[in-house]
Amino acid sequence: MSLAIIAAVVAAGAVAGCLGALLGIGGAVFLVPFLDVGLGLGFKVARAVSLLTVIATSSVVSSGTAGRHLINLRLGMLLEVGSTAGGLLAVYTVARMADSTLSALFALVTTAIAVLMVTRLEKRNVLETGADIGQFGGRFYEDESKREVAYRVKRLPVGMFASLLAGLVSGTLGIGGGILKVPILNAWCGVPLRAAAATSALMIGVTAVSSAPLYYARGEINPPIAAAAVLGVLAGSRAGFWLGGRARAKWLKLLMAFVLLVVSLVYFRRALG
Repeated sequence: MSLAIIAAVVAAGAVAGCLGALLGIGGAVFLVPFLDVGLGLGFKVARAVSLLTVIATSSVVSSGTAGRHLINLRLGMLLEVGSTAGGLLAVYTVARMADSTLSALFALVTTAIAVLMVTRLEKRNVLETGADIGQFGGRFYEDESKREVAYRVKRLPVGMFASLLAGLVSGTLGIGGGILKVPILNAWCGVPLRAAAATSALMIGVTAVSSAPLYYARGEINPPIAAAAVLGVLAGSRAGFWLGGRARAKWLKLLMAFVLLVVSLVYFRRALG
């Protein structure tokens, strides 16, 4: 393993970590294509390494002071039941899937989520400060509006089903599952984007932990590549964590949509090739 490759992986990990902390998606939507298509490690190895970086991103965001104010722990732990079950299910189904099928699935999922985010650019899920937030709602101080905002969780069964699918996607594709959870929590469950991203960052780490040891046992994790990627992710996550509190929600949604569309194009081409 050359020094140049290690440096490239560290840099890619930093970009992935920054995106993951900003959007709550783990950053693997960038790292998996880089390791798979860019370095030619193969989809299954890239997925396994990426799951370790998801855990690193989750740790940084969840431990931050601002992140703790944004994380809805009660909602996250409830939804994590479905995510963990989906992650375990993925371990026993992914071995039977061809790389072309995995690539096509990846592309379809990212395209659908990108379209969903674009439709939500001007919509915000905030209530009056004194409003009833219900059992799973929350409040947090928003730097963008310079005030405390409140929200109430709606359509909880939809969130539970989405979490099951997100766990399956996470274990199958190594992308943390946040690309499903964050948009669905934001679009259909009434959770503001920042709170959805912070809660997702906590959840994706737990989901990845349920799958990563099994992939390690299979020999699919490349230790030098994984170490370099995690090192980059730890640095990038801190930068993304700082930027996330200052960027407008609209621009975060646009960034998510753009990243997902680029990745979907790469994997549509790979699936058809």
